[in-house]
Amino acid sequence: MVASLENKIGYQFSDPSLLESALRHRSIGSRHNERLEFLGDSVLGLAVSEALFERYPQASEGELTHLRARLVRQPTLASVARRIDLGRALKLGPSAGRSGGSDRASILADALEAVIAAVFLDTGFQRAKGVTLSLFAAEIAGLEDGVIEKDPKTQLQELLQATGSKPPDY
Repeated sequence: MVASLENKIGYQFSDPSLLESALRHRSIGSRHNERLEFLGDSVLGLAVSEALFERYPQASEGELTHLRARLVRQPTLASVARRIDLGRALKLGPSAGRSGGSDRASILADALEAVIAAVFLDTGFQRAKGVTLSLFAAEIAGLEDGVIEKDPKTQLQELLQATGSKPPDY
């Protein structure tokens, strides 16, 4: 299963124990993937941020933040994890396994971040960025060029400002 996962992510580990650690959920015991998840979140965020920064040179900081949030949120990560069948490779404790943990969005998203961290530790940022951007290529391509949706709060504030209305009190 590990070799199949390596094929799907397009990376073969020189230290397979890193991938094994990334696949161990906390329900299995004290040696689990949460520390890798922490690191992977940052690697993922930086890789996606840099890609968006380059793709949208005219976008404001707020617009880039919004786009990044659309890509690095739990549903998107879980979707990517399902696409590579990450759930089948996870090592879960009995209770998490029985309750459908291998397809739970939170577990899949966390495990994907842990796998990204494992690649980073195995080879460094440039290769981890390449793997990450390859995994998220469809999601990045799905962002409409030149169209950056604003969150509802921003839309309301802009509408009120444009009509000369008083801004809302929060």
